[in-house]
Amino acid sequence: MPFFGITIDAMTAAVVALGLNIGAYGTEVVRGAIQSVPKGQYEASIALNFTSSQRLWRIIMPQALVNMIPPFGNLAIELVKATSLVSLITIGDLTFRAKSLADTTLQVGEIFGVVLLFYFVIAQCLVFVIRRLERHLSTGLGRGGIG
Repeated sequence: MPFFGITIDAMTAAVVALGLNIGAYGTEVVRGAIQSVPKGQYEASIALNFTSSQRLWRIIMPQALVNMIPPFGNLAIELVKATSLVSLITIGDLTFRAKSLADTTLQVGEIFGVVLLFYFVIAQCLVFVIRRLERHLSTGLGRGGIG
């Protein structure tokens, strides 16, 4: 019997738990990236008489977005890895299916080697996309010195 009298299925519990966890880290990434924009950028946009929404969307966010991309890539990879933990709450994902197959065939090394390779390929695809996005967004931003 649930403690609060609320029953939800395993998929809903997994989505809520992972969503809240990754969402909390994601908000900290956004906050940190916005705070990483130099104070002079805020002051310059105020001096140019931009409204607060213009400051945010035209000056602050384009610079902060470049700083957000790498941590968001890490969060995406963490989310992929965390989905394998979902099998602990009885959702049949890749890891759960592999364990069931390994129990049946007793070929644990081969099966989990393929699963490891599959997760590695997914993570590498995410890394590739994140790096391309970071390179695209940082075009034109003079990074690393006076110039």
